[in-house]
Amino acid sequence: MQRRTTLAAAAFALLAAVTTTDALAQTALRVFSGGANQRPDLMRKLFDQYQAANPGVKIDIETGGATSELQRQYLSTVLNAKDSAIDIYMIDIVNPAQYFGAGWLEPLDNYLGKPADVMKPFLPVYAASNVVDGKIAAMPAFADAMFMYYRKDLLAKHGVAEPKTWDELAAAAKKIQQAEGNPNLQGLSIQGAPIEGAVCTFLLPYWGQGKEFNDAQGRMTLDKAAATKGLQQWLTMVDQGVMKKNIAEVKTPDTVNEFKAGQVVFAINWGFAWDRFKDDKDSTVQGKVGVMPLPAMAGGQSATCVGGWQWAVSAFSKNKQAAANLVKFMASAEASKFLAAEGSLLPTYASVYTDPAVTKAVPWFQDAAKVVVAGKSRPMSKEYGQVSDTIRTTTSAVLARTKTPAEGVDEIESRLRRVMR
Repeated sequence: MQRRTTLAAAAFALLAAVTTTDALAQTALRVFSGGANQRPDLMRKLFDQYQAANPGVKIDIETGGATSELQRQYLSTVLNAKDSAIDIYMIDIVNPAQYFGAGWLEPLDNYLGKPADVMKPFLPVYAASNVVDGKIAAMPAFADAMFMYYRKDLLAKHGVAEPKTWDELAAAAKKIQQAEGNPNLQGLSIQGAPIEGAVCTFLLPYWGQGKEFNDAQGRMTLDKAAATKGLQQWLTMVDQGVMKKNIAEVKTPDTVNEFKAGQVVFAINWGFAWDRFKDDKDSTVQGKVGVMPLPAMAGGQSATCVGGWQWAVSAFSKNKQAAANLVKFMASAEASKFLAAEGSLLPTYASVYTDPAVTKAVPWFQDAAKVVVAGKSRPMSKEYGQVSDTIRTTTSAVLARTKTPAEGVDEIESRLRRVMR
């Protein structure tokens, strides 16, 4: 209770600095706040704080879309229709370039200040992702990243150290699988179904070789040999029995549920999974879960896939100044602290990871910080829909063995060559 009181007081202090009641008198704002994983319940609490400090503002919340793909489909439809009913959107980290390029988002420079000054406090990957063509396209809401969760009890039991490379992970997993003698125990679970997570499944072993998929201007810089090697790494682990044969069917909730049930040694998943492992009544792994950086390919470097959500003002809003003021508050360090302490939502500020109130509420954030800071974003492209569809469907096809790794990489390169140039 003391933590909540302190955070709320700090939030109110910030509100007094960024808004005035008179300027926002009689303003109604409607905000699309994502689905359950984006915690609209906590966003509602922040909106209520804002309304209390600004009695002339009324904030309505709209939710929907269980996945990033479904939300993107809905938002693309609404924004393409130039609908002014929604003033503010919560969007995925890959969307600012896409939506801003389509003319759907209001540049925020005139409301918030120069991009270099406004973005300076944020983690670099979020600062870069939200500035498009030199303009502030959106503001960071909260971070996310893919983490390597693992059964720290099993590693301790069998004298296995945290693996630093994928080959080391495969060896560690096989040792534990054989020692446990449980035919249902998977060594590693990843997302192989043709969902957004499969974009990261493609990129992780590729980045882990020190390679980049695109340059700062968004042009594709694909190293085909490295990409082929990365996809082959996954197939090798299937052949070794580390990953199950139908990995091409595995979705994000499947990994979470199987790890909760004690059926997985290592699992790659997003930040929200931690609370599922820790708090769900059906979790069999409470108190047994560790978090570590993702392994690198031999001779490479650790890299993870960053996700996260941003606040953007609709180009078709009739209340742009009021919307920008609300976005400024929702992207503030105080709001980030509240979301971290109350909902385990990863901060976009490096400083918040070490804030005493946050580390007391969410101790594992001290381990999460080094993973998020080293994270990379999926390709920033005005045609991200095509980029995503190509990479995830092809990656799933390779994991299903309907294409070889070399054929899959050739397809990705040929289909995206003109899109990312």
